[in-house]
Amino acid sequence: MTAVHPVDMPLPFGRQLAFGIQHVLIMYTGGITLPLVFGAAIGLDQATVGLLISADLLVAGIITVVQSLGLGKLAGVRLPIVCGSTFVGLTPMILIAKEYGLNAVYGAMLAGGVIGVALAWPFAAIVRFFPPLVTGTVLTVVGISLIGVAGGLIVGTDATAPTFATPSNIGLATAVIAIAVGFLCLGRGVWSQLGVLIALLIGIVIAIPMGLVAIGDLGDTAWVGVPTPFHFGAPEFPITAVVSMSIVMAVAFAESTASMLAVSAITGKRISKADVARGLVGDGLSGVLGGVFVSFIDTVFNENVGSLAATRVVSRYVTATSGVILVMLGVLPRFGAVVAGLIPKPVVGGVGLVLFATVAVVGVQTLLQADLADRINATIVATSVGVGLVPEMATGMFSKFPTSAQILLTSGVTLGAGTAFVLNLLFNHTRIGEYARAAVTSEPRDATRRFQGSK
Repeated sequence: MTAVHPVDMPLPFGRQLAFGIQHVLIMYTGGITLPLVFGAAIGLDQATVGLLISADLLVAGIITVVQSLGLGKLAGVRLPIVCGSTFVGLTPMILIAKEYGLNAVYGAMLAGGVIGVALAWPFAAIVRFFPPLVTGTVLTVVGISLIGVAGGLIVGTDATAPTFATPSNIGLATAVIAIAVGFLCLGRGVWSQLGVLIALLIGIVIAIPMGLVAIGDLGDTAWVGVPTPFHFGAPEFPITAVVSMSIVMAVAFAESTASMLAVSAITGKRISKADVARGLVGDGLSGVLGGVFVSFIDTVFNENVGSLAATRVVSRYVTATSGVILVMLGVLPRFGAVVAGLIPKPVVGGVGLVLFATVAVVGVQTLLQADLADRINATIVATSVGVGLVPEMATGMFSKFPTSAQILLTSGVTLGAGTAFVLNLLFNHTRIGEYARAAVTSEPRDATRRFQGSK
């Protein structure tokens, strides 16, 4: 009898639920941040922003279940994946909303999703050009880039705010990090695997007397609220808006492909081109559902990839459970508001710091599978990591470029992945690479001749 892979094995109900909750808590703050930022940027009222949050969680939950369990032969990569809204689409959505209105935002998203579903299989045909050299580089860039996000949650992002960089918040995050490290390194069995969740819960308890846990007034928040299709009216499809959201979908595809291959490497479950294609169809479906239910385009949440690497719990039934929980949060907005109020940002930032750095470590481990003793491969990695981190380290670097270009250039993950992909293609799949390696191979002999000639 063929052994069942750990990815395909359900866990006992209690453990499965606990790990599913852990995944939700890890992604929840990041999952609701996009609708909050988008709503604030275009001046939406609190009730409408609440609607966007509910829709965001609902669609993320549906796509997470589809990616984890699959939808027949149509969609889903069948890996332990948690999906959430990608910030790649934020800038174009804001610009489209201000220029054409919300009907155009979600009409363009709907069209981009349909185009994404149609192009998923052709895009998956290039999966062989994403070896460990490329995926390891992307993971390293992702992990290092996300550390800045964790830092922002801990110290704040507004230097003029009175709570910015307060020692108490930094101390809270430090305590959470210490607790997480203690359980991950010293715990045994399930205690080690639940280290992240335990650190979150203890962090919440510590934060209560600090006044950081504030649920707020829930009087106007409904218990049940299913998002209605086309809340802002009939969708509109301006050509410029559709092109912009199609570019966003292509970028999301690039990120998801790298993330799916990374999850495959972490879990040891090999995936085929067809699996990747079905996973990308899932991304496309998120655009379709996002356009209908006024949500956002979803991709694999790399925060949860870090959790897989840290806990080594790789059952896809765990993430499917997370998807069901997200759907419940999407249709129970009052419960979602309570959860959001219970998790202070420094607590999330402290745990995130550990998880995000773990992603970078996984990237380094993946790169060890590549031949970095080869000078050309080492140069590809060095250049790609440098290019990928530039927009993260130099904020506003591309602010004077056209908006369509900013969609691509302000994403360090996209720049790093694109650079690694192109350089790998150029130097490992063409005659240019053969010429380059021939030149490298001849260097020691040339150097010997020059040395002997100088005597």
